[in-house]
Amino acid sequence: MTLDLILIGLVIALEPIPLTTFILVLASKGGVRKGAAFIFGWLVSLAAVIAATVLLTGNSPPKPNSPPSLAALAAKLAIGVALVLIAVRQRRRMGHAKKPKKQPKWQKGIDTMSPWFAIGLGPLTQPWGLVAAGVAVIINAKISSWQSYFALFLFCVISTSTYLAMEIYAGFWPDRTQAFLARLRAWIDSHTDQVIIAVSLGLGFWLIGKSIYEIVT
Repeated sequence: MTLDLILIGLVIALEPIPLTTFILVLASKGGVRKGAAFIFGWLVSLAAVIAATVLLTGNSPPKPNSPPSLAALAAKLAIGVALVLIAVRQRRRMGHAKKPKKQPKWQKGIDTMSPWFAIGLGPLTQPWGLVAAGVAVIINAKISSWQSYFALFLFCVISTSTYLAMEIYAGFWPDRTQAFLARLRAWIDSHTDQVIIAVSLGLGFWLIGKSIYEIVT
């Protein structure tokens, strides 16, 4: 379970679209406070889904080869296939001219955005498809030892690590923050396709291989 959650958490932390949203929030007026609110909303929504999964399953994983167990594995397999397809589609789109995207309405008032709105952006931009992969892993796991609880904690921390790192940087070095965020956003904008392809293929093949192995054995 731990390795699966670590890999899924890493991919969540590197997803370009939520990262770009957070960069815009952090670069806005009062960005450190809004960034903290965003992270709070992100973490609370993630922790709530994990807690709900453990409670709904009664912390009693289904027996191997039972319908619920196979359904969880099938869901994990389907997410893996979907990730590979996303990588293939993204690879085919590379080199083609991209249509200019309309600026979302919330970006126009980002400097006057309230921390409450930033809290809502956290769960709104959460990559729930990847979180669902984590849920599928948790369903088939027994959460009883300190190691299993630590794995869940690690999943939440790793999934939020890039946001925490940027928030800490902005808090300690505010005078360098704007230039740093501008460079980071420029890099993400120019490497979004490559990042999506790499993380989607890596995690996709892992989930497919692991799911098939667990179904067969």
